[in-house]
Amino acid sequence: SDNDRDVRAAACGALGKHGEAAEQYLDAVAACLKDGNASVQCAACVALQKHGKAGEAEVTVVAQYLKHENWMARVLACQAMGDLGQAAAPHLGAVAEFLADDMNLFRAAACEALGKHGEAAVPHLG
Repeated sequence: SDNDRDVRAAACGALGKHGEAAEQYLDAVAACLKDGNASVQCAACVALQKHGKAGEAEVTVVAQYLKHENWMARVLACQAMGDLGQAAAPHLGAVAEFLADDMNLFRAAACEALGKHGEAAVPHLG
């Protein structure tokens, strides 16, 4: 509940790395999905995924940022898709679209994200 979005995102990221010790805070992490800030929402979704608690609804919150007007929101969402496992599968086509972007940052993020999905990404590689 910190006023600084970077602190909220970092807190979610840290809780995603602390296994069972963080279980008691997952409701607060889930609440961050409604934060309205891409970095916080992406970090929250990835943290929930690491605890096995991110499903289609949670991943859809992040996927909406793949088409966002803010370039950083798009990059964060693309990177997060690589960490969201099978739940991100319906969005791999949108991630693959970044492979043709003019900015190398988008292409690199898409390569990394798709690479984490292995064979599931192949049909989206054109």
